[in-house]
Amino acid sequence: MADLRIDLAGIKSPNPFWLASAPPTNSGYQVQRAFEAGWGGAVWKTLGEPILNVSSRFAAVSFNGQRVAGFNNIELITDRPLEVNLNEILETKKRFPNHAIIASLMVEPRQEKWHEIVKKVEAVGVDGLELNFGCPHGMAERGMGSASGQVPELVEKQTHWAKEVARTPVIVKLTPNITDITMTAEAAVRGGADAVSMINTINSLAGVDLDSWNTVPHVGGKGAHGGYCGPAVKPIALNMVAECARNPLVNVPISGIGGISNWQDAAEFMLMGATGVQVCTAAMHHGFSIVEDMIDGLNNYLDGKGIASVMDLVGQSVQRYSNWGDLDLNYNIVAEINNDVCINCNKCHIACEDTSHQCIDLYTESGRPMLKVREQDCVGCNLCQIVCPVDGAISMVERRSTIPPMTWNERQSLLRNFNR
Repeated sequence: MADLRIDLAGIKSPNPFWLASAPPTNSGYQVQRAFEAGWGGAVWKTLGEPILNVSSRFAAVSFNGQRVAGFNNIELITDRPLEVNLNEILETKKRFPNHAIIASLMVEPRQEKWHEIVKKVEAVGVDGLELNFGCPHGMAERGMGSASGQVPELVEKQTHWAKEVARTPVIVKLTPNITDITMTAEAAVRGGADAVSMINTINSLAGVDLDSWNTVPHVGGKGAHGGYCGPAVKPIALNMVAECARNPLVNVPISGIGGISNWQDAAEFMLMGATGVQVCTAAMHHGFSIVEDMIDGLNNYLDGKGIASVMDLVGQSVQRYSNWGDLDLNYNIVAEINNDVCINCNKCHIACEDTSHQCIDLYTESGRPMLKVREQDCVGCNLCQIVCPVDGAISMVERRSTIPPMTWNERQSLLRNFNR
């Protein structure tokens, strides 16, 4: 069995699976049940000034038969009194001293407010703090959440205010509702952050009811933008983690968040630079027990790879992620069709003819319909393999180029030297 323990900026937990700050971490009852189920840590639902929520709050986007492919909410931070939450954090930490409890915090952008709440939550024994600069709705309209998180100067300043009094590690949670998340990640580091976490939810509208013409969700006939999460956002989150992980100015650990639903997703985030992961939508969809499969799957994967500690996964794929200008322009792959497996649905032919490079020919051999790729015209776009419903029917195979490797940047450099 591999060692699944992690150490994220000094915050230790028995495994890398934390519940994200959200409805699943709204009370001591829930967090304690989660720890009993096997979760290694929990980021307590964001604490702040008393908040009044609305009804209803959630919506889901299903796609092609998959329920909750995406999830949208217009819920705000905890609406339970601060003292109640603090008492339950104290009780939970006493029961589970080896599990990580991180307090998510959001207050007005005022120094005394940050000092006040940091001191209060640290007094009940949390292992760390997560500053919420990510929520896109409700609190942002009051100058908090993503309203602060979209301004690097405010991220830096408020992180500094928290660090002035904090005795536990400070994680800064970043908003994806920005052009370049590395700008705010760098600001958090300048402010003294011990780690960053990403991503918070993405601005969204889940849908419109075609009968009532109300938005989904709606509050008495009126809707508002919400935060989008769930499996649909994973590629966006993974890219943002990767961009921060390869940025030398973001030289702190990363807690990965965004559409993580199973151990494979977690392993991908860790390979791309996350020290641990936070999960929300999958737990809301399937319950706390999904962590059992996550733990077993990750353990088996590490054992199969001969890796002793999950910490040895962290960042192993970062160096393989680069700028487009550094890709080899002469690398070449083509599609290859196995007609012994092909079921002749012709989806690959249609996709190639209508929307790609028209390089798959239909022909008949011994009375049987066949498909063949004209390799000289194939650009290796992968579309035929993507739309093929049969595993193994189409493979993408490398064709060694007779031309030496050359990137766009190298080409431009040669042209500049040639033109001198």
